[in-house]
Amino acid sequence: MPSAYLMTFLSVDRDLARHSYYAATAPRTQGFAALSGDLEADVATVGGGLAGLTAALDLAKLGRKVVLLEARQVSWGASGRNGGQAIHGLACDHTEIEAQLGLEDARKVWGMTLEALDLLRQRMRHHQIDCDWRDGYLGVATSARKGAALAEWAERMARVYNARFTPVPHERIGDWIASPRYHSGLHDPHSGHLHPLKYALGIARAAAEAGVQIFENSPVTAMTPGATVTLHTAGGQVRAPQVLLAGNVYLQGVAQALEQRIMPVGTYIVCSEALEPGLAASLVPSGSAVCDTNFVLDYFRPTADHRMLYGGRVSYSTVTPPNLAETMRKRMVGTFPQLKDAKAEFAWGGFVDITMNRAPDFGRLPDGHQNVYYLQGFSGHGLALTGLAGRLVAEAMTGDASRFDVFARIKHHAFPGGRLLRTPALVLGMAWYQLRDLLG
Repeated sequence: MPSAYLMTFLSVDRDLARHSYYAATAPRTQGFAALSGDLEADVATVGGGLAGLTAALDLAKLGRKVVLLEARQVSWGASGRNGGQAIHGLACDHTEIEAQLGLEDARKVWGMTLEALDLLRQRMRHHQIDCDWRDGYLGVATSARKGAALAEWAERMARVYNARFTPVPHERIGDWIASPRYHSGLHDPHSGHLHPLKYALGIARAAAEAGVQIFENSPVTAMTPGATVTLHTAGGQVRAPQVLLAGNVYLQGVAQALEQRIMPVGTYIVCSEALEPGLAASLVPSGSAVCDTNFVLDYFRPTADHRMLYGGRVSYSTVTPPNLAETMRKRMVGTFPQLKDAKAEFAWGGFVDITMNRAPDFGRLPDGHQNVYYLQGFSGHGLALTGLAGRLVAEAMTGDASRFDVFARIKHHAFPGGRLLRTPALVLGMAWYQLRDLLG
């Protein structure tokens, strides 16, 4: 029987999924039946987000028989509700990767995060997915101190990783963003933004066309390990010699050892009504996605239909902030005072899975369960990285684990305090970082 915590989590998540701009502008035209009966496959995948879908797509193209089980609908979670920003790097600072893996492998990881952006573009072209892609990402600092730190980071990334960004000094920031809030920034033309639900549904369509058997409304209730793993659902079973767990915060009870290493964090987005096109274009003249460098950050972007989509704020419990639409609209107006009369037409949210160090957590289950792979811990930075992760795990399952194992060497720890105590402990820690953000 599901725990009270799980029931509350799922109820809040259903509420947060309502009133999404993405759902309103990307109707689902393809549905998949629930699993009924028993099946055998070469690979069984749990989770129909971008990580599971891209892995299934690549494996099917390599000739594997793949069954994918999704508890609700494909791209129901963060894959279909996120801010739409596809950005270089990881959620953690790259020095974390250097400290764990050494410089040579850290450079490999950085290169793979750039490959993730190329791979995203390739899949859009190859599978003819129209998802409102636009090039450009602008990272911005809210103070002179943070601007200096951002410039120092960029200088080191250029020197050590050959990363190339366009600096935006204080005297030119107004050319890039029509907001009094920001001091300076960096522009990356290789990153960009898109409509994530349109993209994820396109990948699901491509996977189905490649032969992946997708079942929706088929939550996995138990997993029996062995040389052949059995996944149990209410309607049947799937048996496979290899399994991928890609359910992230929705993998409730299937692999408890993994759950201890991630924390569900709520994040929220508002989308304005359609703006006068000239006003919409003036807010971010380059049309780039924008994200600040605060620890508790704001992220936003213009949409293809002349709206401002604005995300930020976090919650470390299952409690949705009160008056979500209006509080997020005020946050948007704080950045763009010229939108003071703009209505918030959509407001929604969802949960992302963060790790202690904000690095992604890829690997195989321990204790003899090496045929069960997992992808989790994208920490709010997964739109491009999930697609790379799907490719890496497909490579590993078909005989070349060299790139997957670079990520698998990153060490992760359980959140302290268990489910009951880790939330208040994290809230106290985050309050300190929010205070630092406010002090500049």
